[in-house]
Amino acid sequence: MLQIPLPTDIRLHLKSRTLELIYPDGSFELTAEFLRVHSPSAEVRGHGIGQGTLQTGKKWVAIKEIIPSGNYALKIVFDDGHDSGLYTWEYLHDLTHNAENYWTEYLAALQAAGASRDEGLIVKTSH
Repeated sequence: MLQIPLPTDIRLHLKSRTLELIYPDGSFELTAEFLRVHSPSAEVRGHGIGQGTLQTGKKWVAIKEIIPSGNYALKIVFDDGHDSGLYTWEYLHDLTHNAENYWTEYLAALQAAGASRDEGLIVKTSH
C-alpha cells in the first residue's frame, strides 16, 4: 500500500484566506473557497455518486478554525457556519497535488449550471 506523505507543516493565513500545507515535495496553498467547495461532507458530496450539491457563492468564505481530528484528519470550520466533513491527510494530499484540475472542473460546473462564485453577494454602490 502506498504511504501518503503527511504535511511537515500547516499554516493558516487569515489575511489571504488560505491554508498552506508543506510537504517534502513542496509548499501548497489552498484557498478557503477551494476547500469549502470541495468539502468532504455529505452536504457537498452527497451520500452516493452523483448526489453532490454544487456549492455557489463561496468566493469570500474564510476559515475560522482548524481542529486536528486524531492523527488522520483536520476539521475545518468556515465562517459561513459549515464545519462538517473531515479532511483526511490522504484527501488533503490529493487536493494539494490536483488543485488545478479540480478548480477547472468546479468552474466548468458553475458555468454549466449558470451559477456564480459571487452568488448572494450584496454589492452597495453609491450614486
